[in-house]
Formats: sequence, C-alpha cells, structure tokens
Amino acid sequence: TSSRTRVGVLNNPSSKIKESNTAIARGILTAFLTQNNSNLKSFLSKLSKEETAKSLAAGTKITKFLITGMDSDTFEKKYNTLGLDLIKTHQMFCQEVLKLLPGQMAVISNGR
Repeated sequence: TSSRTRVGVLNNPSSKIKESNTAIARGILTAFLTQNNSNLKSFLSKLSKEETAKSLAAGTKITKFLITGMDSDTFEKKYNTLGLDLIKTHQMFCQEVLKLLPGQMAVISNGR
C-alpha cells in the first residue's frame, strides 16, 4: 500500500490444490503477511521469475529465495504453518463471487 496504490492477490488455481503446487502462492501470501513494503516488492519480483518457479517445482526450498533485509524467521514460521485452506477460500471467492473460471485471471480495481 502507498498513498496512491494498494495491491492484493487472490489465487484462482486451475488444478487441484496441493502443497507441491502452491509454493509460490503460499510464498506470496506469507510475504504479504510478514514483510514490509520494500522487502515485499523485491521478493515478489524474485518470485515472479520463471527460473524461480522451475527451481521451486524441482524441490528447492523457498527460503533460498529470501532477500537481504527480510525477516526470515517470521517468514519461515508463517510459511510452514500457512495451510491450503486460505488458497481454497481464495479459489471459492474467485469462482463463486467473481464468477471466474478455474485459472482465469482478472484485475479488480476499487478507486478511492
């Protein structure tokens, strides 16, 4: 958030939600919950790279991608306890309320 922009993320996966295929989504949610804005922006930029996704899919731990200045202990504790229910809730909201198809993307704007 800033005086001009506020960003949030909702997950709307197209496949079955499992720990093995939600590392990036859980990393994003955890970062939003535990980090300050400057670290959040840098970390999200790192997570959005294709090589990061491939590495995580191959089994690399997400903690390898943490950036200098992040509260790594807080991040790791929250990441390890963040259940899949939150992502399932996001998915239900996207499909039931926003009427998105599984995996469909959208931008939602709510100006001040």
